[in-house]
Parts: sequence; C-alpha cells; structure tokens
Amino acid sequence: MLDLFLSGNAAWFGVPALLGTGVFAIRLLMAIFGHIGHADFDSGHSDLGHAEDSSAVFKFLSFQSVAAFLMGFGWAGLGALHGAHWSMAPAFAAAVGGGALMMWFIIMLFKALVSLNASGNVNIDQTVGCEGEVYVGIPGNQSGRGQVRVVIEDRQRTYGAVSAGQPIPSRTRVRVVRANTDNTLTVEPT
Repeated sequence: MLDLFLSGNAAWFGVPALLGTGVFAIRLLMAIFGHIGHADFDSGHSDLGHAEDSSAVFKFLSFQSVAAFLMGFGWAGLGALHGAHWSMAPAFAAAVGGGALMMWFIIMLFKALVSLNASGNVNIDQTVGCEGEVYVGIPGNQSGRGQVRVVIEDRQRTYGAVSAGQPIPSRTRVRVVRANTDNTLTVEPT
C-alpha cells in the first residue's frame, strides 16, 4: 500500500497527499473540539479568535488553505498518475488544478462561515422607551438597584434598574426612561 504513495514519481504526489490530509484532519478535529481560535459557541458569542480581529481568522484560513492545497494536489496527482495512468507532466497539471480547486473551496467555505458570525449584543440605549416588567423589586429614590426584564429585537434581556421616584414592586409593568452610564436603566411605572 505504501508503494502506491512513495514509489517512483508517486512520491511527488503521495507525500503532499498524506501530509496535507493529516494536517487538515488534525486542524479540523482541533477546530471542532474548540482548540483553535477559542471558538466558544456555547457562551452565546462565537469569536473564532475574535471576529473583530480578522487577522486571526486569516491566519487560520491561510494555514488551512495551504493544507487543503497540499491535500488536493497530492490526491489529484495520484489519481491522474495511478488511476488514469497519465505521464508525469499531465499528472502534475492535474495535481496543480486539484490543489487550486481544493484551496478555492476551503477559502469559500471559511468565508461563508465567517459571514455567519453575529455578535448578539444589544446596545443598552435601545431600551429607552421600551416597556418591561420588574423582576426584582426596585428601591425608591435611586437608593438601590432592582432588575427589570425588557424585550428588545425579539429577545428578552434582564438589566439592573433604578427608580427616581417611589419603590417599584416585582411584577409591575414599567417603561424605560433612561439608560445610565453604569449599564443600569432608570424606569417608571406605566
């Protein structure tokens, strides 16, 4: 079996095929299990190495695309050399074409994956004017904090809240008057 990969001219394609496939498989498994780019999909934000820092994505993409090129180059060359029984020159051309095609495919795949990235963050200023419900009672005269639940963009969020007036008990409907600099909301009963 090893003769298929390493005997004669096949070594020109067998070594890149085995190397590229091995590296590609290891990197893919590491990405799946979260060891590359700290891809944290369970915590509600997928950074893939912080999507804001696109250089991390392109470093990963670059390494992965080179491995894909080697893999495509090797397997296409072996297929042309042993499968189609072509001579070395046409097999080499097929290998370059296979490598380029595989590299293009991986680049397009990762572009599509990066475009799926969304922050999920809601700007607290969007809450002003929204109605919600007191979750934890709010002391009066800004003497302490409670919590309110507000629905923004079809998502329920819980924020710390203060009241400029009277205390507001739990389950009271409120309207957000102001978003404060300390990431709390000033609310009043509706």
